[in-house]
Amino acid sequence: MRRALRWGIGLAAALRAAIAIAADVTVSVLDATGRPLDEAAVALLPRSGSVPALPPGAQAVIEQRARQFVPRVTVVQTGTPVHFPNHDTVRHHVYSFSPIKPFEIKLYVGTPAQPVVFDKPGTAVLGCNIHDQMVAWVHVVDTPWFAVTREGKARIVQVPVGNYLLQVWHPRWPESRAPHRQPITLQARGAEVEVRLEVGP
Repeated sequence: MRRALRWGIGLAAALRAAIAIAADVTVSVLDATGRPLDEAAVALLPRSGSVPALPPGAQAVIEQRARQFVPRVTVVQTGTPVHFPNHDTVRHHVYSFSPIKPFEIKLYVGTPAQPVVFDKPGTAVLGCNIHDQMVAWVHVVDTPWFAVTREGKARIVQVPVGNYLLQVWHPRWPESRAPHRQPITLQARGAEVEVRLEVGP
């Protein structure tokens, strides 16, 4: 009984220590004039050590509603399956010609039986062959620590302290340029970072 109690106390202490060495990061993303940028993809890429594996059961959903993709910007870890349910009364033909994941889901309603697995980092642009106004982006990153800005801010929680590259991408970022990156050292007290991007109109 005493041994079990000591083991339980030790486990609780270890869990508290593990939590203590993780911190939160808040990133503000602005354009060159200082205006907040929504739908910016923010990620923390470890500069050393191994990246945690994709959690079992991880997946994402990009819906089609009112002849639009919802959400427009989705960030996933490499290897994540993405489902594309069509909630409209018309058929859609979802496709991507992007090098990281070319695919087609031909005219359909409902939810396709098989998701699309995004197994390479980078950005895939999505469209619909039937409705030209439909566009969305899947930004794939080699890390589980990511978020999308709302009102110009993104918060990534419970990140192990250490050295990272802060990566920021936005749909208006020039296609020919790699995402913005800058080094960041995360300490136990957390971090707040501001990034300004030269984006297009």
